[in-house]
Parts: sequence; C-alpha cells; structure tokens
Amino acid sequence: MLSDSIIFYLLILTPILLVLGVPIGTSICLGSALSIMSIMGSTAPLNSANRIFAGMNSFALLAIPFFVLAGNIMNTGGIAAKLINLAKVCIGFIPGALMHTNTVANMLFGAISGSGVAAAAAIGSVILPGEEKEGYDPKLSAVVNIASAPAGMIIPPSNIFIIYSLASGGVSVAALFVAGYIPGIMWGLAVMAVAAFFAWKMHYKSAIVEGWALRIRVVIEAIPAILLIVIIIGGIISGFFTPTEASCVAVVYAALVSACYRTLHLKQIPGMLLETAKTTGLIVFLIGVSAILGWVLAYAKLPNLIAAWLLGISSSSAVILLGMMVIMLLVGCVMDPAPAVLIFTPIFLPVAMKLGISPVHFGVMMVFNLSIGAITPPVGPILFTGCRIARQSIDAVFLKLLPFFAALIVVLVLVTLIPGLSMWLPTAAGLVH
Repeated sequence: MLSDSIIFYLLILTPILLVLGVPIGTSICLGSALSIMSIMGSTAPLNSANRIFAGMNSFALLAIPFFVLAGNIMNTGGIAAKLINLAKVCIGFIPGALMHTNTVANMLFGAISGSGVAAAAAIGSVILPGEEKEGYDPKLSAVVNIASAPAGMIIPPSNIFIIYSLASGGVSVAALFVAGYIPGIMWGLAVMAVAAFFAWKMHYKSAIVEGWALRIRVVIEAIPAILLIVIIIGGIISGFFTPTEASCVAVVYAALVSACYRTLHLKQIPGMLLETAKTTGLIVFLIGVSAILGWVLAYAKLPNLIAAWLLGISSSSAVILLGMMVIMLLVGCVMDPAPAVLIFTPIFLPVAMKLGISPVHFGVMMVFNLSIGAITPPVGPILFTGCRIARQSIDAVFLKLLPFFAALIVVLVLVTLIPGLSMWLPTAAGLVH
C-alpha cells in the first residue's frame, strides 16, 4: 500500500508544483526527495544524490549531447535550404507543393538532426516567407510546419528513443531507430494528406523546378546531407559502430558538410556549444531526478498497482493499449516527451510486457503518442516554436490544427494495434527475434 507521505509528496505536492510553474525537473526532484526522506530519514540526502548520479552514469547517454550538437551544426550550417530544394524537386508537381515540401523537408531535417523543434525552426524560417509570397494562407502554412516537424522525433536518429532505451532497462537503440521509420513516414504522409485536401479546396498551385540541369544540381548538392542518414543508420545496423559512436560521427560529418557548403563560421561555434550544453544539461538532469522517482515508484509498488488495475479492466491487449494511449495523449498535453518517457515507461512497460507486447513496439507507440503532445497546448514546444517562427498566435492556428490532430490519431491507433508497422523492419534486419 502507498504510505500517506508518498501520496502527499509524490502524487499531490509534485503536481501542485507543476501547476504553479515550477520547472518539471525541480518538481520531480523535490517530490521524490521528500518521499525518500519520509522513508529513509537522515540518510535520504546521500541516497538521493547517489541515485541521481547513478541515473546519469550511462555510456549510452553520451549520444545525446553529440546528436544535439550535430543538430545545432545543421541548423546553422545551411543544410535546411538544401533539403527544401531537394523536397521541391521530388514533389513540386503536387498542388500545394510548398506545403508538401515543408513536410518532406521537416522529415528529412528531423531525421538528420533528431529534433522536431530544430526542424520547425530551421525549415519554417526558410520556407514560410516563400509560401506567403505565393499567396498561401499564413496560418495554414504555420500549421503544416508545426504538424510535420515531430516526424523527426520518430524517424531516426532520435534522442527520445535513446531516453526510452535507458528508461526501459536497455531495449536496443538500433532496433528502436529502425522501428521508427515506417511510423515516422506514416506521420508525414498523414500531414500531407490533410494538406492536400486544403490545397485542393483553396486551389493552390504546384511549384515545379524548371530545367533538368537545375534539378540535377539540387539533388547533387543535397546528397552530402542525405548521406548522413545512410552512414549513421547503416553503421548502427551493420554493427560497425554503436549509437554513441554514431553520434560522434554525426558531429564530425555535419561539420564537414557545413564547411563544404561554406555556411558555417567559426564565430558561430561558441553559441552552438552553449546551446548544446543547455539542452543536454536539461535532459540529463531530468534523467537523474527521474532515477529517484523510479526508486520511489518501485518502493511504493505503484507500477504493480497500476498494472493490476489495468489488467483488471480487461484481458484484451488492444483495450489496455488503447487505454494507455489515451492516458499518454493527456500526459503529452502537459509534459514534454523526455520526462514523460522517463516517468511512464517504468509504469506502463511492465504491463505491456505481461500482455506479450514487444518493448520495441511499445517504445515506438509511446514516442509517437508523446510526439503529438509536442504540438498540443498548453506545453507543446514545437507548437510554440512554430508559432513564433510564423509570427502567429496559438489561438490563431489551433483550430486549423484540429484536422491534422485527427489524422495523426488515426495513424497512432494503427501503429498501436498493428505491431508489424513497427516490428517488420527491425525483424527483417535481424535486430529483434
């Protein structure tokens, strides 16, 4: 049974602190530390510090700062424009081509940088002014940029999958990366389908790149950026290097590509390093304090209680998965994906595994689910970034986001209930059995 002190500190005090605007890492740390103090007394501070350090002391976590740095290099290194031109060559013949170009470019940039926020900022800042000149509805353009950016959180390499691997006790990062391809592409196609409907309704034109010589030049200029995906994912799948080593390769390669494009300057490096340190510090601190939370949850047997409750509702894995999906959709509205993965993986994953669900499939479902939260108010970091880049208010774009939400939830249900969408590629690659 849960003690009164744990109920108060963890389940009452922590949510109150979050509502009051206290940073999520501080709220989790305070609520968990006070819970441990009620359990262990005077030895609690030392125990808490040890558990924070143990939670952060993981070789796999080194991949996060390097992938973040690689994304920052690409964000300032001119790669976004190359990817936009490539997308325009590939799909410029479709009506409403600039919206589709935005979607494909976000998928490509997100797949290279691993960050939905970076994709929304980099691609949006380049393509949205062009859409405005072509007479596109600026609110709709902003919505397409916002709705498509999270695809990069699912298409590898993905920092969220690395965090899930840690929270789940060591699920293969390589398997998670490969499992994200089909759901991530389905995300992009869902956004393009809704955008195509609006393009047809509003009579938007295509944007064909004229001349084969220009098309070939655009493709050649984009090849170095696209090769990064091949090198990183190919190297991980083949076993040539680990995900952590791959992140280092990504940094070196991104710097070389940006240097070849002659868009990366020495004066930009300190700013990129500082931004990387800030982002990494936040993520790693959340991982550390989540280790305390995990210990308290295990001590209180809260995962077992929730598992028993869920299994008592129904014996159907589909019903329980859909129930988890609804809970995580609500969680994603008020919490960033990284801390949500750290908090809810130890709670829900044991239930999923009791139902015979692969932890790889569950990880893809969870990340897809929480990625929707990244574009949902009141927290949605990609929503805020996209609105800021487009100079639009959240109120102005939210109603136009609703059809995209509907399409993405349909895809989420498919990903949740059809394991093959996640498991086929990693199984074919021999990463899961």
